[in-house]
Amino acid sequence: MDLTVWLALLALFFAGGLTPGPAVMMVMSTSLRYGAVTALIPAVGISTTNLVWITLAATGLATFAASAPTILLALKLAGLVFIAWLAWTMATGDPTQPRASAAQAPPKASLFGRGIGLQLLNPNALVFFGLLLPSYFDADHPVFMQAAIIMATVTATEMLGLTVYAWAADARTRLLRSGSTARPLLRCSLQPASPLS
Repeated sequence: MDLTVWLALLALFFAGGLTPGPAVMMVMSTSLRYGAVTALIPAVGISTTNLVWITLAATGLATFAASAPTILLALKLAGLVFIAWLAWTMATGDPTQPRASAAQAPPKASLFGRGIGLQLLNPNALVFFGLLLPSYFDADHPVFMQAAIIMATVTATEMLGLTVYAWAADARTRLLRSGSTARPLLRCSLQPASPLS
């Protein structure tokens, strides 16, 4: 793969990995509830599914699916239902419940499966991998090696972005739960409102 093409690919996926979306929402919500280490389990599921998308892009199947309106509509509807279910489970949780420990998290296989399900049913992934990624393949070079380079690049950038969000959410929770931080915040919230506010 040409270096300039790889650098363009790296920039695209680095920006994509740091852009909030359903994957980031899932990882952050898991981190807020169970901690950053546990949140990396669905992140690995998401990154594993990206390998499937890259394989489909290398074979041209993702391009075909992305250009087929019926397939794209079905994927959008399935993704919408799945994301709505995830949002519902988060919204109906008890916000006053203390933070759970990693030992209280759902089974690892379940968290991993949620990451896979989210990324498989994400219509943005189909468009991204089906329409954008094929333009980075060069027909004059072996597809296998290009796919391997793309897989390594996408996995590294995706995991970097999701890890940053997982640790940021975990750090925020720890900060707000620490006594030295929580007390001043509570005092500020209990002060009478200013007549100018």
